[in-house]
Amino acid sequence: MVRGKKEMRRIENAASRQVTFSKRRKGLLKKAFELSVLCDAEIALTVFSSSGKLYEFSSSSMLNTIERYKAFSKDMVDNSRSTEQNSQQWKQDVEAMARKIELLDISKRKLMGESLESCSVEELQELERQLQQSLSSIKKQKERQLQEENDLLQKQASHLASSLWKKPELLINTSQVVLLQGENHYKEVETELYIGWPGSARTQQLLKG
Repeated sequence: MVRGKKEMRRIENAASRQVTFSKRRKGLLKKAFELSVLCDAEIALTVFSSSGKLYEFSSSSMLNTIERYKAFSKDMVDNSRSTEQNSQQWKQDVEAMARKIELLDISKRKLMGESLESCSVEELQELERQLQQSLSSIKKQKERQLQEENDLLQKQASHLASSLWKKPELLINTSQVVLLQGENHYKEVETELYIGWPGSARTQQLLKG
């Protein structure tokens, strides 16, 4: 025979209610004891009947367990309050940041020449001053970078010249040149240009040639 599911509501008959309380109380205390033994759990169970009678079970010390519960509950409450306060602070920070972003966006549009209709003369003068200051900073930075690039090119040119001077064997290939021989007379000759130490043997040989 299938056992029907009992409806969970107050038993109106006092005698039946007392019998049910006695049976389930014993079962509850037994389950609490089994749980404490099987799982090494610290359990404190208190039950008050409808008449006010106390029934209790504790796996260790009821008072110690209650104190532990109070301390744990206090920490939970403190953590909850702290979390709530942090949430409120984060919310305020987010709202403040959103407002700053909005103001920066408005300022950016005005600097770009947009949304100027609501600006007063003083605000327009301040925008003009900011733009002039920005332009001056941009020009200074451009001049600084150009000067740095120019200095770098000069260093590279100086290094190249120094390298050529330190290599007297460097020879530039033969090239065709045109020499002017008096007015309206031209003559093509072959010559070799040699870069090296003045008076070196190679230089004298080329000059004789």
